[in-house]
Amino acid sequence: MKKGLLAVLLFCLGGIVTAQDINYRQTIRGTVVDEQSGNVLSNITVTIEGIPTIASITDSTGAFKLLRVPIARQTIIASNIGYEMAIIQHIEVTSSKEVVIEIRLKEKIKKLDEVIVNSGRPKNRALNDAALVSARQLSVDEAFRYSGTRNDPSRMAQNFAGVSGTNDARNDIIIRGNSPSGVLWRMDGIDIPNPNHYSTLGSTGGPVTILNTNTLKSSDFITSAFPAQYGNALAGVFDLRMRNGNNEKYEFLGQMGFNGFEVGAEGPLNMETKSSFLVNYRYSLVAAIQAVGLSVGTGNSTPYYQDASFKINMPTKKAGTFSWFGLGGESHINFPADEEDNLYASNDGTLRDRKFKSLTGVTGLTHTYFFNPGTSGKAIVAVSGFKSKYDEQIVEANKPGKPSNNTNYQQVKYSAGYTFNKKFNAKNQFTAGFVADMTRLTLNKEFIRDGDSTLTRFVDINKSTSLLKAFTNLGHRFSDRLSSNLGIYYQFFTLNNTWSIEPRWNIKYQLKPNQSISFGTGLHSQTQPLEVYFYQSPGGALTNKDLDLVKSLHGVLGYDISFSRYLRLKAEVYGQYIYDAAVERTRSSFSMLNAGADFYFPDKTNLVNDGNGYNYGAELTLERFLNKGFYWLVTASVFESKYRGSDEIWRSTAFNTHFVTNILGGKEFKVGSKSALGIDTKLAFAGGQPYTPFDLDASETVGYVKFKEDEAYSLRHNAYWRWDFKFSFIKNGKRATQKWYVDFQNVTNNRNIYLQTLNPKTGGIGRIDQIGFFPNINYQITF
Repeated sequence: MKKGLLAVLLFCLGGIVTAQDINYRQTIRGTVVDEQSGNVLSNITVTIEGIPTIASITDSTGAFKLLRVPIARQTIIASNIGYEMAIIQHIEVTSSKEVVIEIRLKEKIKKLDEVIVNSGRPKNRALNDAALVSARQLSVDEAFRYSGTRNDPSRMAQNFAGVSGTNDARNDIIIRGNSPSGVLWRMDGIDIPNPNHYSTLGSTGGPVTILNTNTLKSSDFITSAFPAQYGNALAGVFDLRMRNGNNEKYEFLGQMGFNGFEVGAEGPLNMETKSSFLVNYRYSLVAAIQAVGLSVGTGNSTPYYQDASFKINMPTKKAGTFSWFGLGGESHINFPADEEDNLYASNDGTLRDRKFKSLTGVTGLTHTYFFNPGTSGKAIVAVSGFKSKYDEQIVEANKPGKPSNNTNYQQVKYSAGYTFNKKFNAKNQFTAGFVADMTRLTLNKEFIRDGDSTLTRFVDINKSTSLLKAFTNLGHRFSDRLSSNLGIYYQFFTLNNTWSIEPRWNIKYQLKPNQSISFGTGLHSQTQPLEVYFYQSPGGALTNKDLDLVKSLHGVLGYDISFSRYLRLKAEVYGQYIYDAAVERTRSSFSMLNAGADFYFPDKTNLVNDGNGYNYGAELTLERFLNKGFYWLVTASVFESKYRGSDEIWRSTAFNTHFVTNILGGKEFKVGSKSALGIDTKLAFAGGQPYTPFDLDASETVGYVKFKEDEAYSLRHNAYWRWDFKFSFIKNGKRATQKWYVDFQNVTNNRNIYLQTLNPKTGGIGRIDQIGFFPNINYQITF
């Protein structure tokens, strides 16, 4: 293992080249738009802080260009009478790629008052101006810089207050004690399926992301009381945006790391129309990682995966802007029967050969058109698909394999919608829209139930259903210091004619230029995981088909203070009440509120909407933004998450770890005029995961694993903690920029438990730990 790791390090470090002592320069360009209307702004002055000789004024298309900018981290300032000043801090400028950005300015109500907005759109504020509470931006720069993220937006979000990330094997986003299945993924205004490899129908996480940070730009992450534009979600929203390709210059990328071998290209399609393309492809590197003796948490099995993403942006002179994007991935793995490898041990102790394959993809076309400077419309059409296949066989000596599970799931979703946006003036903005999702499901599943010996047909359906969604939102600014949004969301599920009308409201008051308080509340609902509606009872009846939507009432109060331009503190307290949760008709501790953080959903029939739950807690974020090469972030959350099944007993949910704390920090050191060395670290500490104890006597009697369901989630694993340490190096050459990093994850090799297993034949209890010490090595070249 040591020789293999050394060889990889020498290969990466061997690519470091020296360059002549030349002061390299680069171009920063982009567009300035009105924050509320989204329309371009002309006559905006854009400058580089500290370099007054480099400046530009936006033209009639809102475009600006800053030439011959020294390579380093630079701060951009955009200003104009009548608009709040924007300061975008510490943009990384390299020799190989132009920096293309979008700057959003907010119109002043009192034109003579100067209000400064630090960081352009501060990271504690969402890009969606209707999201005033429990929202912040996620930048691509942070995803690369922070230790332990593996270039994965989901793992990046796990650093934020209120988000738990205590499962090294999966990137599920657990927000404020909610199930990760309550998270909504959105890309460029279109709801998308689970963007992860090895995903299953209805889940939202997985071991490896399909998303590519090289194709993304700053996006919104919202954890509570989200505005009316978002629906069919209970826990949170990840509103992603894919960047456009460079429309003036061809640029290329090569990368190698944990997520795979990657190549990418971007450039203009037509110089005159400013159309552009962006495309990336990635293939698994895990086989190579295992070859040098490192474990990735899959036992003796090797996962294979590949993914691709693209975007074509086509502005026109009179017909608006057309944008076409797509992303998708394929993954497969085989877990052979192995007595020494009990990573996925069976409930009855038999050896089983398992094969799993999944395919996920989405493509969408958007058309944005401005009727006038303050009025626009955006039309969307999209097609997404998901397919998974799982085959399992019982393996016994001198006998042919016996099928024990055959699952084939396929979903195709067609979406169409339209959003209308009207900015009446600096005070008032009206937004309304609708989306229709038509889903075609082909689901087939048969398996041997515990204690049985023959296959039972559990799901067998070929059916279409639709989810119709509509919203309206009115944003009003009473003054430059006080703003509010009032909205209504509606959805109708045609499978069983269930519906929900959901009011949403938030308000924010600027106490002082550096202090604000905010409050948000709203009702939210979500369909059950689609496969659950079609579970067959032993008699063949679909006893879950009439399940209602599960609902949640959110309330959150926040306080934000900036001690300086680079240091801020944010605190929030929140409460959530969940009702109409799916539980068993007969008395039991089961609730669907505990599902969603695994590769499957519980095979429960005869469910009814009689369950409840609640979450409440407090969060604190103390952050020093990057300045003079130094940053740090401290997030702390304490919370309680409870549920009640049909037995009417309140219990901890499966996600009630009580507390989560993250401490991150880093420092960049300039090495000459063209290189930089970075040191970053992260310490994560969280409460132990609740679990249900085994019923040893019952398991021995029936011959398969049984749990003490009347003691559900009454026990707790030891607390989780992990320390990551990362070294990075950037080298700018005349035509290329190279980046290396080595991220030592779990440097102390701490044994964080993943789960316990029981062999009912022997009564032996086993323990499976999460990933131990793991050096994640990444190399990137852009030119």
